[in-house]
Amino acid sequence: MLAVTCTSQSADDPLSGLTVGERPDPDVPDGWVRVTLKAAALNHHDLWSLKGLGLSADLLPMILGCDAAGVLDDGTEVVVHAVISSPTWTGDETLDPKRTLLSEKHQGALAEVVVVPARNVLPKPPELSWEEAACLPTAWLTAYRMLFTNAGLRPGQTVLVQGAGGGVATAAIALARHAGYRVWATSRDEAKRAQAVHLGAHEAFETGARLPDRVDAVLETVGKATWSHSMRALRPGGTLVVSGATTGADPSADLNRLFFLQLKVIGSTMGTRAELADLLSFCVSTGLRPVIDDVRPLSDAAASFAKLAEGDVFGKLVLTA
Repeated sequence: MLAVTCTSQSADDPLSGLTVGERPDPDVPDGWVRVTLKAAALNHHDLWSLKGLGLSADLLPMILGCDAAGVLDDGTEVVVHAVISSPTWTGDETLDPKRTLLSEKHQGALAEVVVVPARNVLPKPPELSWEEAACLPTAWLTAYRMLFTNAGLRPGQTVLVQGAGGGVATAAIALARHAGYRVWATSRDEAKRAQAVHLGAHEAFETGARLPDRVDAVLETVGKATWSHSMRALRPGGTLVVSGATTGADPSADLNRLFFLQLKVIGSTMGTRAELADLLSFCVSTGLRPVIDDVRPLSDAAASFAKLAEGDVFGKLVLTA
């Protein structure tokens, strides 16, 4: 089968370890299912794996990818939930200390055949295309959990999305607007600010700019470059939800502001199978669809990875089998 594999790792030149080529068809353990791929989407997680972050070198070669949609052997159309919990775990999969994502311990989604536990597939709504469905299980699910499980917002309140342009940020903007929140976004790039407004943000500001008012919640995926701005943007009692730190993970905690204004800082990671089911239903009922920047065949994955590494992306990069 054709697959996109991490065969070596380099922090300085991550794409040097990317291999697109034939791999043996995978075995299917008891309790697992085979998904014949229709579409898969890229995430920054894939670049981090190539850099040596989150993927142990002794597990190489590892097929990359977390997001997939495809067909079971019996013809059922499915979306793959990428959080692999322990076999005996019950409840919120994201809280399992032994959880992993596809491509961290088990071979990933960027292959013509993907093997996952049977509990990790959900029916694909017919209203969603293969490409749209493949965008949802990581970035969109992360944004959904940040907004609807952890931010504690009510319709009409204001949310600030830092770093408009990334997969999680674009998902958050679209979801928040459809949920009835007032949505503000930031970006260093003028074109991405304009795209954020087109996507649903009520206003978009340059990164670090003074805002017209303080906000009820901030969704933070950028980290060090925007952390102090996120803290300053919050109203007293506001909530900062953090799911990533693409510019570094060692910001100043600003503890005086944190306790004096009684701010809440909440970590958020991926989402549960139940939340993914809710997200799929939300997209069907509202007509909301993921923003897709580019679609290429699996064989052309190297070009998509180069685009992801350059950072010139608004929305999701999709590969089709």
